Amino acid sequence: MTVPGGAAATPPDVLRLTGHPVRWQLLSELARSDRQVRELTALVGQRQSLTSYHLAQLRDAGLVTMRRSSADKRDAYYSLDLAACRDRLAAAGAALHPGLRLVPAAPTPAPGSGRGRARPVRVLFLCTGNSSRSQLAEAILQQLGGARVEAASAGSDPKGLHPHAVRAMRERGVDIGGRRSKHLDEFLEQRFDYVISLCDRLRERCPEFPGPAQTAHWSIPDPAAEATAEDDNYSAFARTADELHTRIQFLLYAIERATSPPERG
Repeated sequence: MTVPGGAAATPPDVLRLTGHPVRWQLLSELARSDRQVRELTALVGQRQSLTSYHLAQLRDAGLVTMRRSSADKRDAYYSLDLAACRDRLAAAGAALHPGLRLVPAAPTPAPGSGRGRARPVRVLFLCTGNSSRSQLAEAILQQLGGARVEAASAGSDPKGLHPHAVRAMRERGVDIGGRRSKHLDEFLEQRFDYVISLCDRLRERCPEFPGPAQTAHWSIPDPAAEATAEDDNYSAFARTADELHTRIQFLLYAIERATSPPERG
């Protein structure tokens, strides 16, 4: 149905879906960190059955995904698909008026643009072995963030750097072949602005770090555990690198907003 002038009389589904107060709160919480359903239930102050209902609505719309925890298969982590949200909301704006289409900014400001900050933002990525996921995240953030950020990675049970992680970064123009796996104990006395766990097992026993670091969890499966007969699981490493690249782009948006001086009117 349309109204005079050709505008749609019914709002796009994404607006009606995300406009519900509970679903909007769920999206807001998942924009900060991947969460288990019991955590989301406590955060939104609703019954678990109602929280699960709204999560199912968001999953059916393709805005939220769910993965079984690698620490306990009875648990699951919910994640917000930020790229899908961006695209759906951009289309909703354009449905109202072409001038309201959201035009995505450049994924990241030019590497090295610190905008006068006194020091780079420090980010620590953690997983169990520090052999693939956290190493990939560290290298991708260094590549995209330039001088604005100082990235590090560590593990609770360090193993040697996986050759597929080296290959995945080499295909992105970065050589990490000479890097070593580090134990998280090396960083316990250091201050970070962001501490991000990538492993479900480590998240549940992650130590405290000094200072008011923002903590988040990205539930990402271990690519080394996804072996296939066809390619000895390299494709899992490529997928992991792709997912980390997308998440880190959005992390840099958040860092830039948090550290940029307010605009003057």
